[in-house]
Amino acid sequence: MTITILTDNFPGSHTTAEHGLSYMIEHDGKKLLFDTGQSDLFLKNASAIGVDIADIDMIILSHGHFDHGNGLEHLSGGSLLCHPGCFVKRYRKKDNLYIGLKNTKDEISKRFNLILAEKPYKISDSIFFSGEIPRITNFESQTTPFVFENGTPDFVMDDSAAGFLLKEGLFVVTGCGHSGIVNTLEHMKKITGANTIYCIMGGFHLKEIDRQTRETIHYLKYNNIQHVYPSHCTAQPVLSLFLKTFDVEQVITGKVFEF
Repeated sequence: MTITILTDNFPGSHTTAEHGLSYMIEHDGKKLLFDTGQSDLFLKNASAIGVDIADIDMIILSHGHFDHGNGLEHLSGGSLLCHPGCFVKRYRKKDNLYIGLKNTKDEISKRFNLILAEKPYKISDSIFFSGEIPRITNFESQTTPFVFENGTPDFVMDDSAAGFLLKEGLFVVTGCGHSGIVNTLEHMKKITGANTIYCIMGGFHLKEIDRQTRETIHYLKYNNIQHVYPSHCTAQPVLSLFLKTFDVEQVITGKVFEF
């Protein structure tokens, strides 16, 4: 399995960064583009490091936030898999800033083969899309800084993840982890049938060293997860704690991880 970081919050030596996420994932004979960041930066970084995205098998959109899906306007053709709730209009509560996707569902469906999956979706025998992630813990997804256009709370129920079965165990990739990392991993274990979690990579949406962060770290250590790679929306104090606790490399644009 190979994951190439096309967009993330930290630049590499030959690549630039933005607040966003886009990974190229190759596994089980499939080539997947997981999220597209907020601009065409994922394409520029791909070109800079010699990555060809012309022959991807599928695009996966983790959720309907601008920093994960606005790059879609720079692509067309092929299949796009996402939760049906990705196309709602949504805002940040504190300043009413629009944070949803630039393109509507109708606009997207004209340019892609749009596959909407609220329930788990099997891409191959070893690749799974989570669909909607149940919120089962009492320390994750308890509050939200987001609202819908009518002012009601938006808990980002379209938040989804991708799971990959490796011989070492389950590898989970998250976009932002709005559902909570523990909720996400428990759900992915259930739908894949995996008993062992080998790795988790992506946005963890942990903003401070609080109960949620401590409970998440406890879960990851208790389950003896071998590789932990928080990135993107994980705040710097939390990111530093994770890097110290799990002794892992930082996720930066242009980096290639092989497992």
